[in-house]
Amino acid sequence: MNEAKMTQHDPVAADAGQSGLIDFVIVLAKSKRLIVGLPLLVGILAVLISLALPDVYKASTKLLPPKAAESGASALLSQLGGMGGLTGMAGLKNPNEVYIGMLNSRTVADRLIARFKLKEHYEVTSQESARRLLDANTLVSVGKDGLITIEVEDESRALVAPLANAYVEELLKLTKVLAVTEAGQRRMFYEQQLEQAKRNLAAAEVKLKGALDTRGVISVDGQSRAIVETVGRLRAQVSAKEIQINSMQAFVTENNPEYRRAREELISLRAELSRLENGRPAAQESTVRPQGLENIQSLRDVKYYQMLYELLAKQYEAARLDEAKDASVVQVLDPAFEPERKFKPRRLLIGAMAALVALLGAIAIAFIRETKRRVLQTAAGAANWRALQAQLRSR
Repeated sequence: MNEAKMTQHDPVAADAGQSGLIDFVIVLAKSKRLIVGLPLLVGILAVLISLALPDVYKASTKLLPPKAAESGASALLSQLGGMGGLTGMAGLKNPNEVYIGMLNSRTVADRLIARFKLKEHYEVTSQESARRLLDANTLVSVGKDGLITIEVEDESRALVAPLANAYVEELLKLTKVLAVTEAGQRRMFYEQQLEQAKRNLAAAEVKLKGALDTRGVISVDGQSRAIVETVGRLRAQVSAKEIQINSMQAFVTENNPEYRRAREELISLRAELSRLENGRPAAQESTVRPQGLENIQSLRDVKYYQMLYELLAKQYEAARLDEAKDASVVQVLDPAFEPERKFKPRRLLIGAMAALVALLGAIAIAFIRETKRRVLQTAAGAANWRALQAQLRSR
């Protein structure tokens, strides 16, 4: 501690520090014209050059992407019992990445190029060149708050805001066509299955009508009719469960609890269906004439497709309601407006940065000159300096 106090109050150390500072100031004073003139000249030149650069304007819009919500059609699905498990389809892990990819897609770019005639605006003839320029002037990003920001830059003040808002419009158009959300995926899946079931039901009804027209109406006893309806319902439940399992195989493994439970339910339904179809006494079947058996088979097919169609229709309606709940898949938080001021170039900032770089360069030149002067004051230093110059000139 005493040594520290002695060093702190050491007059020799204090004089050395003051001497170093004075030497530094002296070096700067010797080159004061260079240190003052060079940054001033470079700064003025940078501002003059920046005046030749065109003004660039920027407009931005912020979007609120949808959040994964729990299905709102649970009351409707409760009518289906085990079929409610069909709603457990895989959702998107990060929807923001999907929307950013859609905004940066070639489809959106081509639509915007055609809509705003960007090839004429960018003065290019190639579609690919127009895409590159549009991509260079557009930034789509997602912040920590989860909001998607679309920023568009251009020399035209009147173009940037409509172009940024057009990105949102094209995104909304794509989301209406593509199944992006979980509800959209389920809606599209059941829409395809429902259409197939509708065609099968129509074919079965035509077949039954043809059988009745050919053989006439043949009465069927109440017990046989009850068995037909029960078998048709079980067959429909088996088919629906198979559809569920097929849909789950795309996104779960065989060890998934939901998948294993669905497989067990399918095995149980198949066993019950097999018992009803194969466990009837032969005497009971013999009481029905062959024409009646054919009518029962046709009626059974109709009942089966009716039950299947009803189950899929309820699932489709549930998915459609969930998708309708997210009618505005992407919500616009801040729409883009025409900018009041230019975004760049910031001419004063350019001049200041150029002047600062020139100032540092001038200080470096001043110290290099001073070092050279001191080195050349001695014969050994002059010899070393000439040797250094010779090495620099040699190849």
